[in-house]
Amino acid sequence: MTCGAKMEIDTIRGFQVVVNTKARIMRGEADMRAPYGLEIIENCISCPYKQDRLFCNLPPEAVKRLDEITTSATYPKGATLFVQGQAGRGVFILCTGHVKLSTSSADGKTLILKVAEPGDILGLPSTISGKPYEASGDVLESCQANFISRADFLLYLREYGEAAVRVAQELSEKYQAALNELKNIGLSHSASEKLARFLLDWAARQKQNDKDHMKVTLTLTHEEIAQMIGASRETVTRLFADFKKKKFLDVKGSSFIIKDRSGLEHLVEGS
Repeated sequence: MTCGAKMEIDTIRGFQVVVNTKARIMRGEADMRAPYGLEIIENCISCPYKQDRLFCNLPPEAVKRLDEITTSATYPKGATLFVQGQAGRGVFILCTGHVKLSTSSADGKTLILKVAEPGDILGLPSTISGKPYEASGDVLESCQANFISRADFLLYLREYGEAAVRVAQELSEKYQAALNELKNIGLSHSASEKLARFLLDWAARQKQNDKDHMKVTLTLTHEEIAQMIGASRETVTRLFADFKKKKFLDVKGSSFIIKDRSGLEHLVEGS
């Protein structure tokens, strides 16, 4: 991920686009102008997440070159970054926020493949292969994302071997994650097992010290959760009520508190 150290913010088709510029903007001014209440990540050096992200700690010359070919933008909740079947025009590197990756069948059925987190690279397989995007990317909450065109990205990988190796590792991890997800959905014995596994996996993303009483923010609707675990919305709603009745968890607005982690784990392990 990279963002220009010197930026200005323009509006293009309703989105706030941050582009590199030679004019200097002071930090306080940039913060006041940041759209959708986001704090813009201005550069890789000051990025608080750079140790966890694919391109942030490359050699300085590689980071500088990446910055030169990157366009950064902020998007509101509900915006679409790319659409399934669209020509793979490049990659999006998510700086902040979450993006839903989903695929749909001809009859309108939808399966959510993943909820992308900050640091994830979206559209990577299609950009490398030259094939259409295999999924759609929809913004779940206001986010900042960097875009690199396919031509610039492929040339960059040819120029910097370490970046190319990291991309190969990323593709391998995506492949393994896809296999695990297929196994979890295809080999699970019940919808309750699928939902319990989903809740435990979601909680694991949000690192907390108290493993027994974890408060977790959930930005997905029951319909979206159903699309992730291969169930109906009605089933998910019924299971949430059942889990509350059994005191496995408590739901408060867009958050839930795991009150009995071992109970959920038993559903996963005992099915």
